[in-house]
Amino acid sequence: MKIYTLQAKQNLPISKEEAWRFLSDPKNLKIITPDYMGFNIQSGADRPMFAGQIIEYLVTPILGIKTKWVTEITHVVDKEYFVDEQRFGPYALWHHKHFIKEIDGGIEMEDLLHYKLPFGFLGQLAHPFLVKPKLDEIFEYRKNKLVELFGPL
Repeated sequence: MKIYTLQAKQNLPISKEEAWRFLSDPKNLKIITPDYMGFNIQSGADRPMFAGQIIEYLVTPILGIKTKWVTEITHVVDKEYFVDEQRFGPYALWHHKHFIKEIDGGIEMEDLLHYKLPFGFLGQLAHPFLVKPKLDEIFEYRKNKLVELFGPL
């Protein structure tokens, strides 16, 4: 049972309040997700983020296969961090922490993602060729989109 980790950091020239307002609104996830993912929120994004919130999505992560993804926002500390965990979807485990802290000239966003793939050894075989490159691509798209929206720092 292999658990993988992905860590990403990005600095943006915006206030902590502006960063929180954007990042804690589940509807904005569509904006920072590549179009080819076919990302559509089905339910649960009709109010500001709160612990216990269930959000249902449809995504097309690979090979044009539509997948239902259900996440729960398990922890929220206003303007500091939040955690989303997959309850149903393509991963055997998905635990994603989002941190925001003030730095000179703006904020630093940090993501810390722990995930496990389904299908045991076959999932592990697919990780370096399919899953890891796809996750890196998605996070790179998000990074570029946030710079496009808010500018570089």
